[in-house]
Amino acid sequence: MSAAVASVDIHFLKHRLRATWMAGDYDRFSRFMESSAVEFLDRVGIPPGASLLDVACGSGQLALVAARRGVRVTGVDIAENSIRAARERAQAEALPAQFDEGDAEALPYADASFDVVASLFGAIFAPRPDLVAQELVRVCRPGGTIAMANWTKTGFIGQMFALVSRFIAPPGMPAPVLWGDESMVRERLGSAIADFRLTRVMYRFDYPFSPAGVVDFFREYYGPTNRAFAALTAHDQEALHADLVALWRAHNQSALANRTTVDAEYLQVVAIRSKQ
Repeated sequence: MSAAVASVDIHFLKHRLRATWMAGDYDRFSRFMESSAVEFLDRVGIPPGASLLDVACGSGQLALVAARRGVRVTGVDIAENSIRAARERAQAEALPAQFDEGDAEALPYADASFDVVASLFGAIFAPRPDLVAQELVRVCRPGGTIAMANWTKTGFIGQMFALVSRFIAPPGMPAPVLWGDESMVRERLGSAIADFRLTRVMYRFDYPFSPAGVVDFFREYYGPTNRAFAALTAHDQEALHADLVALWRAHNQSALANRTTVDAEYLQVVAIRSKQ
């Protein structure tokens, strides 16, 4: 556990984390990110019939895609409203997927329960990454796969996090983008892994809004951005909004007035658990 986390009441930190991810409307927000789930699953290559645990699953953007492909899916997330949305989506499609409320640092499953343990931009936000790493390994069967998509420090999302942190004090836990560092991933998952395949990949954000519209969309529906703005004075809200619009505009590859297309780097982790 880091010194920063040790100095903060972990129960208070978890309460605040849960409230953050229940703010906004992650189900609506995540609909624009489902293409990343499809691409991620295509690269990892999970066969039909395999068992998958999606850690920090949100409203199921990864798990539901996998379930449609015949994968036996379980999703777990700290946010009750996201789990409720995932269950409703699975029920609407008659998909045999299980969704549980739970903590990535203490997964409610037995050892070696899953063929694949995955997390798409989710588990990186838990405050004690060493516990997360232990849990990912613990519930993965020997010879199974741990797969993650983790934002990098130097990529677009890392830059956005750094910008927001100029206005908001760090929350008392390690930066999520540390999971986007190859050496850190190797250190955290440790000797339980027989083989690492670490690849830097670009995810394309593509929104039918202007850069200002994208910032407004994040502010309304993405919990961390929603809560960041809510914690600021009106003056700082205006300044943060202007800085975020400038960042999205500077990286926008679309020439259309009402479209924003930005490439954001992440680290794709495919780690094979040792059979011993």
